[in-house]
Amino acid sequence: MEPNLGKIVNMRISRTIENLGKNGIKGVYVPTGKEALALLETLLVPGETIGVGGSVTLDQIGALELIRNPKYRFIDRYEKGLDAEALHIRRQQCVMTDTFVTGTNTITEEGALYNIDGTGNRLCALVFGPKRVIVIAGYNKIVPTMENAMLRIKNVCAPANAIRLGMDTYCAKHGHCISRDLNGRNMMFPPAGSCTSRLCQNAVITGRQPEGRMIVVIVGEELGY
Repeated sequence: MEPNLGKIVNMRISRTIENLGKNGIKGVYVPTGKEALALLETLLVPGETIGVGGSVTLDQIGALELIRNPKYRFIDRYEKGLDAEALHIRRQQCVMTDTFVTGTNTITEEGALYNIDGTGNRLCALVFGPKRVIVIAGYNKIVPTMENAMLRIKNVCAPANAIRLGMDTYCAKHGHCISRDLNGRNMMFPPAGSCTSRLCQNAVITGRQPEGRMIVVIVGEELGY
């Protein structure tokens, strides 16, 4: 990264980690995805059940391969051959694991996470269920405010994920939400009935957490969407 730009990014990361801490969320910085993977291995406990949320970031850093080690009891939602019912059961099981590992759509410099989801299992685990939650995110997920987080989801996260999943949505076809602005009362969601096949069916703001439950690992690389 260009040195002067790097200084600005480092300032944003430092502010974010400080404010996460004020909300009971431990923030940690590592420069690379490789180091994030090494840190993740130190955080996982052999013998415990581990679930994951759908995440491009986890795939990019090799987290899934790590968690598939037999020393962990991995609830593998990506196992080949799962039908819809079996996948649904795995998603349910992930919500009640010892440790849940996931990415995030956004992190605000104010010290909160904002996420949207289709099925909602990832959001459930962020809110309640797993004893510990480990979030891994590239620095590109950091935004100044909650409003910026919502706009990022509308114009980056949701369209990219909809394309990845082969969804027939407005954002997959046009690269942005059908409702690009934050329209006061609705804020995130488009007008009722305007987008019937969409990824952003549910949304959760993760603010203050019980001390020790959640750790956010911020990586000094661009990862995920």
